[in-house]
Amino acid sequence: MGSPQESIDIRSLVSFIDLNPATEDFMTAVHDGLSKPQKQLPCKFFYDERGSQIFEQICNLDEYYPTRTEIGLLEDRLGEIVELVGRGAHLVELGSGASVKIRTLLSALPDLAQYTAIDISRDFLLQSAALLAQDYPDLDVAAVCADYTTNFQIPAPTNRRSSSTVVFFPGSTIGNFTPEDAKHFLERMAGILDQGSGLLIGVDLKKDPAILRAAYNDSKGVTADFNMNLLERINKELDADFDLDAFFHDAVYLEHHGRVEMRLISRKPQSVTIGRKTFDFEVGEHIHTENSHKFSLDEFRAICETAGFTTVESWADSESLFSVHYLTTL
Repeated sequence: MGSPQESIDIRSLVSFIDLNPATEDFMTAVHDGLSKPQKQLPCKFFYDERGSQIFEQICNLDEYYPTRTEIGLLEDRLGEIVELVGRGAHLVELGSGASVKIRTLLSALPDLAQYTAIDISRDFLLQSAALLAQDYPDLDVAAVCADYTTNFQIPAPTNRRSSSTVVFFPGSTIGNFTPEDAKHFLERMAGILDQGSGLLIGVDLKKDPAILRAAYNDSKGVTADFNMNLLERINKELDADFDLDAFFHDAVYLEHHGRVEMRLISRKPQSVTIGRKTFDFEVGEHIHTENSHKFSLDEFRAICETAGFTTVESWADSESLFSVHYLTTL
């Protein structure tokens, strides 16, 4: 899926708050990550405008089951979700991207006080949120450019008071954290939400490793393009000289850790200069770019309980590929 039309008028938004997530030094994060014994890069830097566009393409791939399975669950359980969210809620989406899944909810939830999209990719966020505001003219739509993995406050609705806040966190993005970091993230979310606030969250489940390998190594190479775009972004923004032909994408499932690891692997011995630093690579050495942890239902519920949430409902598809949970703060 391509990016929304650039002609969309962002004045249709009731508010736009730019928390300037770029203030985190991209150069420092890259230098620090590549200086570690196991070279790594933070996965949040995937999402420049092009990276966000490529990810939307991934979501439509045959092998990539999470998106269609999650949307199917939301549609199948929509009546229950509407009842749990209630009337007059402030619906907040973390990592809103192209704002596709939220449309299932917006078309059914009654009398929302506001929808607030939060994403790190400023241009893509503004285009997507403005298009949504155009498509839902009776809904107040706001946008916040922020890195939701850091401390920030969710702004109150601009024009109306809300009955409650419900955070929507789809796509099993929670799996990008280690289980311990996922707990800390949920603790932080519980700390900024009022008691009784809701969290509607998608969580990928443990399954046949062959399904996972296919999902993250798709036959069209779109996931490889997504991973390689991170190096291209570093070249463009940080005056680096990565030879893109000298690296290739791979994703492996580490069953004992319960996670998929995305990697960029060096095809040859080489040196890469980024700013004023040079990094050496051996043949076969890899940069670890992303984790995607998978959970059992009981594992995820246990993390939530220790982080200040209680599970109200959990739903999984008939093949136990994916799950959606409705949590409330204690």
